[in-house]
Amino acid sequence: MIYWPSYNQSLVRRGEILFAYDFLDAWDSELARMNENKEGKKYRYPNSFILVIGYIRVYLHLPYRQTEGIIKATGKNIPNHPSYGQICRRLSRLDIDSSSSSSSSSRIKEEEDDDDYEDILIAIDSTGIKVTNRGQWLRDKWNIRKKGYLKIHVAVNVKTKEILSLEVTDEKVHDSKVMNKLVEHILKSNNNNNNNNMNINSVLADGSYDSNKNFKYLYEKKILPGIKIKKNSITSTKNTNTRNKEVTSQQQYFDRWKKKRKYGHRWMAETAFSSLKRMFGEYTCATKFQNMVKEMILKVSLYNLFRKMT
Repeated sequence: MIYWPSYNQSLVRRGEILFAYDFLDAWDSELARMNENKEGKKYRYPNSFILVIGYIRVYLHLPYRQTEGIIKATGKNIPNHPSYGQICRRLSRLDIDSSSSSSSSSRIKEEEDDDDYEDILIAIDSTGIKVTNRGQWLRDKWNIRKKGYLKIHVAVNVKTKEILSLEVTDEKVHDSKVMNKLVEHILKSNNNNNNNNMNINSVLADGSYDSNKNFKYLYEKKILPGIKIKKNSITSTKNTNTRNKEVTSQQQYFDRWKKKRKYGHRWMAETAFSSLKRMFGEYTCATKFQNMVKEMILKVSLYNLFRKMT
């Protein structure tokens, strides 16, 4: 049940974050670190400032020139403001960690687990993002060639709805090819943040991720597979033992399997996609693929920041 006064205040704080100038406190020290041993022209603006500008731009759906105008008008206490060209270049080179929630994510305890580990349940899925904001009517009238679309693949913590891992590909990449990368990114992030008490208990995914390679990978990582098998699946000597067990279990006792694996929580990935598209739109503004990837990472990073306030 949602406690509405608290939820309303979390929405108010989202606006405060976009126009908070906390980075001014560390402006000089951050610039000093960035310019230490740097050859050539020195940085004039810290990365934290550029990141806030990027958040404002993607959340308000602003072009770069209007973004410059917003910063110029509201940032009276800022020593100087960058031009729209500088904003574009710095954002494209900024190293953004979209999974900023790894160290603070809530965990789900499995009732049958007697270890001291606190386990998380993750849902994996993908969705399409348009690479242009042209309307369908305009495309049909002028016979504009379809430019394809991006696929964003995510791993979502079903308890917090935070996106722990993100991969951006074109539409030709099959979902099953990306699952290992998503899980590996979470595991690597945990090791980097020294979160040894954080463990992935299970991965939930639909039939698109049903492959021997994925079942073998999850078995090696000691992660329970919550992957729905294809309807025509059979047990075979070519399959891994893990997949054969899943085929038998799902075909004979699907409702029991679904309840045990908590497969219904897989829809949390769809919830994350819905929130992303409502906040930031169903398209990207960038034209180069690497900049499209950067734009999606920036949006996911801000989405995770907002989730922490809910």
